[in-house]
Amino acid sequence: METKKKNEKFRIIFRFLKGNIRFFVGTLVFSILFTACNALIPQIVKYTADHILVMDGIPEGLDVRQTLLLAALLVAASAVLSGVLNYLSKMCLSKGSENFLKSIRDTLYHHVQHLPFSWHVKHQTGEIIQRCTSDVEVIRTFVCRQLPEVFRICFLIVLYLGIMFSMNVQVTLAAAVFFPVIIGYSCYFYSRIGKRFQDADEAEGALSSTVQENLTGVRVVRAFGREKYEIDRFDQKNNAYSDLWVYLGKLMSVYWASGDLITNLQVLTVMVMGVIFAVQGRITLGEFMAFISYNASLTWPVRSLGRIISDMSKAGVSMERVAYILQAREEDFDENKGYEEEDCTGKKKPAVDGDICFQNVSFAYSPEHPVLHNINFTIPAGSTFAILGTTGSGKSTLVHLLNRLYDLPENCGTITIGGTDIREIDRQYLRQNIGMVLQEPFLFSRTIRENIGITREKLRDEEIRHAAGIACVDEAIGHFADGYDTIVGERGVTLSGGQKQRVAIARMLMKEAPILVFDDSLSAVDTETDNKIRKQLKKEMEKATVIMISHRITSLMQADCILVMDKGEIQQMGTHEELIHQEGPYKDIYEIQMNSDIRLMEGGTACR
Repeated sequence: METKKKNEKFRIIFRFLKGNIRFFVGTLVFSILFTACNALIPQIVKYTADHILVMDGIPEGLDVRQTLLLAALLVAASAVLSGVLNYLSKMCLSKGSENFLKSIRDTLYHHVQHLPFSWHVKHQTGEIIQRCTSDVEVIRTFVCRQLPEVFRICFLIVLYLGIMFSMNVQVTLAAAVFFPVIIGYSCYFYSRIGKRFQDADEAEGALSSTVQENLTGVRVVRAFGREKYEIDRFDQKNNAYSDLWVYLGKLMSVYWASGDLITNLQVLTVMVMGVIFAVQGRITLGEFMAFISYNASLTWPVRSLGRIISDMSKAGVSMERVAYILQAREEDFDENKGYEEEDCTGKKKPAVDGDICFQNVSFAYSPEHPVLHNINFTIPAGSTFAILGTTGSGKSTLVHLLNRLYDLPENCGTITIGGTDIREIDRQYLRQNIGMVLQEPFLFSRTIRENIGITREKLRDEEIRHAAGIACVDEAIGHFADGYDTIVGERGVTLSGGQKQRVAIARMLMKEAPILVFDDSLSAVDTETDNKIRKQLKKEMEKATVIMISHRITSLMQADCILVMDKGEIQQMGTHEELIHQEGPYKDIYEIQMNSDIRLMEGGTACR
């Protein structure tokens, strides 16, 4: 299992590195040349100290001053060359890094867009955002910055230790013996801290979700005076998140303090041995200076190597969290064919204007909670079909199945349109031909014009106003200072509930779909406006099949057929005139609502 997880991490890395390999290869090549160039400077210093300063190796025709100037020029030239190589390395790294990051973001966004509705229901928005932002940034940092640094450091260690061994084996061994200790300690620390980073990431996701929910539901918070409760809830999540990072900080403090102790002991050992060997004449002054320089150049990269290894825990956790999203199957995944959207030839695109037939349909969101039980009914094309029922009776589930927000499992019945099983119809094509308005419609934080016209491109103002007129919202929009250019706040917060529903109806009408679904989408509209909208729809969309779900009988009584549901089963079905003369739930609801309306008109006694 652990091996499978590691393989998945590598697959993620290589998947997004495609097309960017040249940049990372360039980064490694220029980094290696940069490291090799830096290795020349201590050798120039060594030669200067051992030969030029003691007048022992001055080239013919040059005096001491000229030779020192030449040495200085060589050092300067090496520094300039190092700078150029470092610049080229950073440029390649930046291009590769940004392309890598863009590739991950594009893939994640595309994948999330195609995940089933049921997947989104089970996952909090804040957590998904955190995985697609913070975790992606952690992966980018590790793959694009830390991983190339690992290769550079490994090359640096091999090169510098090789040079040091060529000068003196004993001092080099004294320096090198500490490196496995530093790296081994970092690996041990990495194994201990990985779970803590995962807990911290999950806590960050919970914190993000809390903030997102609070900001999204700001009107509910204000309306019920829940500010203190939400603040306390945020404080609880924030404290838990902070406590985890405080504990991580303590662990990191121990790690860095211990690492500093080991590193300083290594520097002290090399310096003491170097001084003793230099005094004894076993190494020259130049070699001692070179040793100190090479050792100083090795110390912090080795420490960085340990830090990078310790950071692998955080990167590994982030890779697993991103992989979790990428491994989720998209809507049109087929076990044998793969993703059907890549091979749409087998999917049908028939005219979606025939009879809608539910045959022996049963459905459950989970085995423990069945929702629909053996549902059978037919909606004739071009008719108005109404669904009435108690909360939780399965009304919305019916239209969710029709729109394939949830797929009907095999052996659980069939849903057909014009005789074609909807599972055989291309999903995107099906949804383009079914217009839906929900009870709580979502409006984007754009203008009213953009919200209404979002389903089509290149719309004329006359078409938008016409749709708004059918939805009885044109007059209300005219009262805004900016009219159709009024910016709708986040989730439509600047509009009333009824205005949001009517704007959503106008948006749906722009699709000109042959099937229209109103899922309790007139609940926030007064009875008079409700009746006016239905009359306009009947006049303008007379050929469309209309499915209306509502708790308000006055919204349904003009329908060609009314379906009454309770506990996932059909209780009654017929016209309004037929049902009010039958004993059953429809007649009971009708009498309750009609008597309530009469009492309200007589003085509001229904509220006493």
